[in-house]
Amino acid sequence: MAFTSTLKYHTWFPFHHHHHHPASHKPTSNSTLSFATTNHERLTTTTDPAIRLSPNFTPTQLLHSLRREEDSSAVIHLFYWASKQPNFKPSSSIYKEVLQKLGKAGEFDAMKDILKEMKISLSVIDNDSLLVFIESYASFGLYDEIIQFVDAMEVEFGVVANTHFYNFLLNVLVDGNKLKLVEISHSNMVSRGVRPDVSTFNILIKALCRAHQIRPAILLMEEMEDFGLLPDEKTFTTIMQGFIEEGNLDGAMRVKEQMVEAGCVVTNVTVNVLVNGFCKEGRIEEALRFIEEMSLREGFFPDKYTFNMLVNGLSKTGHVKHAVEVMDMMLREGFDPDIYTYNSLISGLCKLGEVDKAIEVLNQMIERDCSPNTVTVGTLIKLIDMVMEKAKFSENEVTMIRGFLKTSKYQDALATLGGILDSRKPNRAYR
Repeated sequence: MAFTSTLKYHTWFPFHHHHHHPASHKPTSNSTLSFATTNHERLTTTTDPAIRLSPNFTPTQLLHSLRREEDSSAVIHLFYWASKQPNFKPSSSIYKEVLQKLGKAGEFDAMKDILKEMKISLSVIDNDSLLVFIESYASFGLYDEIIQFVDAMEVEFGVVANTHFYNFLLNVLVDGNKLKLVEISHSNMVSRGVRPDVSTFNILIKALCRAHQIRPAILLMEEMEDFGLLPDEKTFTTIMQGFIEEGNLDGAMRVKEQMVEAGCVVTNVTVNVLVNGFCKEGRIEEALRFIEEMSLREGFFPDKYTFNMLVNGLSKTGHVKHAVEVMDMMLREGFDPDIYTYNSLISGLCKLGEVDKAIEVLNQMIERDCSPNTVTVGTLIKLIDMVMEKAKFSENEVTMIRGFLKTSKYQDALATLGGILDSRKPNRAYR
């Protein structure tokens, strides 16, 4: 089937459907984790921030004031000032806010001091407050320190990590591609008798798929029944994505059928994972047929992710005009293209020599507050080079436009480019 006819007869394209309206700090940490000492005196001698609270503040007012502070020294001083007031009522939310502010600054020693204060004031420390440490260490790439911290928190504070805690920990390690630490942490979870849930399995399956261990991932999914658990859509789509990353779309489709047989509801998440698989392999016609099939069978309606993937896929396979049509439909439905979609489309138009249309799409991108990234700027420079060659721009004109680009004045660059082109009508021989 010709591509044009395929596009024409795919009835899912939304002409009459309902509309959607989119609306450097250096970390400080000791090599070992010990909570035996406090730097309370050092912290309280920090330069005074402008205290915006009266001594009669409420817990909510204190929380809001802490959230407004950006400087970690100001946060810690405000906290200790507040803790000395007669109506101060310590709570997990207040301590957690202080921990988060310090974590963003990499002030891990100060965080441990706050944790000690929390233990004294509240008697108990909740798991959620400890998750701030994991997230903060990860943001600075200190993954080994995470494992040390988990061991220390149990020894020093007697905090028993629950399933949610381990799920968060495992997911952070997987996202950081620290698969050996995932193995260690899961082993600790098992040895401590913490029972896994569906999310635990999904995270471990994600880890296996990232390690290109698809078969072990499937076997792990099959083990879920031993724990009285059933795979959910996330379980199946994670394995589908694993197959797709291995270039095995057929394997992903088989998992989709297994998912349906298991009685798991197919949502846009599943459809989009598979559409992405088709597009990655350049099988755009099959992607369209699959979308049509799912629209008829499952009531699927394309969302912004579907549209973005199709525009990307069409652009990269040379069907740029069809990509423009799909993006027009996308905009009519109230969905905004992402920066990668704009990049693909603009690059495709440039390759075809469609200078005017490329400029139009660039203008649209900026007007819709989708700021160009380095890829777009690179494409824009290529576009200007093309215009210079075909429309015989002077060296001064090109230098001026590139000067706007270097200072991120994209609107000025495009306006100048358009003005030069308009001034040369009707002799626009670059078409």
